[in-house]
Amino acid sequence: MRVTRIIANLRVDDIHAARAFYTDYLGLEVEGFNMGCVARYQSPDGGAEVQLVTRDATSPEDSAISVAVGDDVDEAYAEAQRRGYEIVHPLTEEPWGAKGVGQPERQLIGVSSKPRPQHPCQQHVADEPKNTADE
Repeated sequence: MRVTRIIANLRVDDIHAARAFYTDYLGLEVEGFNMGCVARYQSPDGGAEVQLVTRDATSPEDSAISVAVGDDVDEAYAEAQRRGYEIVHPLTEEPWGAKGVGQPERQLIGVSSKPRPQHPCQQHVADEPKNTADE
């Protein structure tokens, strides 16, 4: 398994309301995507990024971080099983990409393939602006 990116997932009640703090104050100007229930903000040089999450409707719990492993998501999942890590959300092919969620040491960790621009939370947020451009 080769980890290609690790991103902190910060739980917020309202992404649209929280956006100004991360963009205007912290300078994370680049909106990598905004799917209504999850949005990624990055610094212009790409050195800092964070995901704001309201609720992961496809998982029983929200993850603390997202770990991208590219096409190695099946390998990452199998390795977590071999090591005996608790699997909270089994590897699933979602409309936006494959993901699985494990929970070592009570920290929920989301492991996924590169996300696709379609996500089920889009259907729940009709009046917020969306930018589904992928990285």
